[in-house]
Amino acid sequence: MGVWVTTVAQEGVITVADLGEFGLIAAIQALLPPVAGAEVGVGDDAAVLSIPDGRVVASTDLLVEGRHFRRDWSSADDIGRKAAAQNLADIAAMGATPISLLFGLAIPGVLPAEWVLEVTRGMVAECRRAGAAISGGDVTDSDSVMLAITALGDLAGRHPVTRAGARPGDRVAISAAVGRSAAGLALLAAGLPADLPADVAAELLAAHRRPEPDYAAGPLAAQAGATAMIDVSDGLIQDLGHVADASEVSVDVQVALLPGTAILRTTADALGSDWRLWALAGGEDHALAATFPRNSQPPQTWTVIGTVGSGRGIYVDSAPWNSAGGWNHFLSSC
Repeated sequence: MGVWVTTVAQEGVITVADLGEFGLIAAIQALLPPVAGAEVGVGDDAAVLSIPDGRVVASTDLLVEGRHFRRDWSSADDIGRKAAAQNLADIAAMGATPISLLFGLAIPGVLPAEWVLEVTRGMVAECRRAGAAISGGDVTDSDSVMLAITALGDLAGRHPVTRAGARPGDRVAISAAVGRSAAGLALLAAGLPADLPADVAAELLAAHRRPEPDYAAGPLAAQAGATAMIDVSDGLIQDLGHVADASEVSVDVQVALLPGTAILRTTADALGSDWRLWALAGGEDHALAATFPRNSQPPQTWTVIGTVGSGRGIYVDSAPWNSAGGWNHFLSSC
């Protein structure tokens, strides 16, 4: 994804090492609002949360500097918001409502303490947008920056929507446009073309730096009878491929039905790129993709983009898709 960013202590800047572990933890705790329904909140060995449903939906993820973010491309607030969003979106993809987030930080001692606090503020802001709160975490020394996030959610009595329920005849829909984060990343890597409108560039850069998942879309899809659902984090084709594999079906995506592609086309023309690859194989948009019974109506905000069939595999415009479908940490990306 790019080069590592070296951190050098600046004269007069209060660093993580200056505060020490417990001073930093105290500064972080001061930024965290109370957790609704917590029997024991931040500051003890573990939080104790009251879950009305009796079941907890849990998801965890890692963000590594130089792989998932660059500090010269994204602000600390951006990184905190993105770290929270990509985990809270996984909760929504199960048809659950996000309720809580825990985070661990591995950071160099020479890092400015304010950077860490700004990351925390970003996570708090995104949790607030999702209706969740931060209920705990940890910090440790490291040569580079890494965030470990765990998100928790509540099903409110509903069955979880897994990847394994799609059936032939279902319709495929997405909760928001895809490809914008990948286009924003392409702009950061290539530089901003002079002929690209400033508002277009700003929208795509924001989409990459701080995605804004529609958290309510997951529970709404579950209530509307979604048979399978997934967070589009690694690329639409790759993630729908997980649904197809788990459900033992095929999925056919119609490119003409994808929403919001005009901005991708404009940017691809300016960069000499293929906008379809951003839309189909670009990740980190954190839209939700779901399948719905043929005779049911997806929620109003969702867009139908294809169908589920018998057999196996992923098709685009009814032709087998043989290119890379998205990001794979141990193989070359798209």
